Amino acid sequence: MITSIRSRGAIILLTAAVAAAMWGAELVSPGHCQEKAGAGRTGAELYQSACAACHGMRGTGVEPSRLGFGIPMPDFTDCSFATREPNADWLAVAHDGGPARAFSRLMPAFGDALKEDELERVLNHMRGFCPENAWPRGELNLPRPLVTEKAYPEDEAVITTAIATEDPSSISNKLVYEKRFGARNQIELIVPFAWKHKDSGGAQTDSTENWSGGIGNIAVGAKRALFHSLRHGSIFSVAGELVLPTGDRAKDFGNGTTVFEPFASFGQVLPSNFFLHAQAGAEFPFDTDRAKREAFWRAALGRSFESERFGRAWSPMVELLGARTLIAREKVQWDIVPQMQVTLSQRQHILFAIGTRIPLTDSGPRKTELVFYLLWDWFDGGLFDGW
Repeated sequence: MITSIRSRGAIILLTAAVAAAMWGAELVSPGHCQEKAGAGRTGAELYQSACAACHGMRGTGVEPSRLGFGIPMPDFTDCSFATREPNADWLAVAHDGGPARAFSRLMPAFGDALKEDELERVLNHMRGFCPENAWPRGELNLPRPLVTEKAYPEDEAVITTAIATEDPSSISNKLVYEKRFGARNQIELIVPFAWKHKDSGGAQTDSTENWSGGIGNIAVGAKRALFHSLRHGSIFSVAGELVLPTGDRAKDFGNGTTVFEPFASFGQVLPSNFFLHAQAGAEFPFDTDRAKREAFWRAALGRSFESERFGRAWSPMVELLGARTLIAREKVQWDIVPQMQVTLSQRQHILFAIGTRIPLTDSGPRKTELVFYLLWDWFDGGLFDGW
């Protein structure tokens, strides 16, 4: 997914390292930066001449009391902070200034002072301040599909809704909370809830008395990235979820048994802003009389566009979903899900996606669904920040 830089305390942002040290001991104007840049200067040289007075030679930041303003500078040696965003987000603020991502105007635009390749050199030098290679880079945080699980460990809250389009007798929802810890790990909590028509086979009215709601089977899970490579644009993770029988089985809000669901996820950056997700796993119920063992596999192919150079991001995708009950002679059920994801906030930490889940097999009993989600990447700012 294309995300933004951390909010509040880092309003000047990590990409401010490419700005002149205009608040420090040595005043550097944009024109002076351009003059000192010159052809062939390394990222380290550019950083030292334009950025070190504010951000320090080692990237830990100069004390606000020495800079003349109260905003603390970001610490580029903090890998949890400095590795989450792709270079494109850092470059947006460095090139167009803080307002490019709804941050303070104190961060000036340096697109006219430094060429883009010079900014890239500075950013690549800054990446070296993180001393650990275990942290997956933000370039591997690809746009999230509606169904397929991502491999990248995240800090997100997502609410997904599915509505049957042909016979809207139920509205199912799923609230997912994801919390990253350490370099490669993530824990998550999944709370499904739904509204169902009490007599989906008979005549339906709009009266609320004909509908009932409830919580489904709550799940807890953990994910770990086993492999990631910025050079190859790849990330691979394994995960496991434990689905608990918290839903009312009598009202069809749960199956009445605990289910263990292990799976593996893979993400791949492709040329020309294309990307690929893949996931495979299985469901193992503790009570096979109440639920069946099932294997599933999913893949999503998409491409990201920007409405302007650093503007709103659009990511059309198509998912292919397969599932098969692990019983002899059972057939594979296939679905296809065309969809579109778009960033809503200027900071690009609030996203919306919508698509249609269309059965390719058993289309009689299985209905086409309208599916959409609202995503909040809460590490990058508050729900009402960055608009």
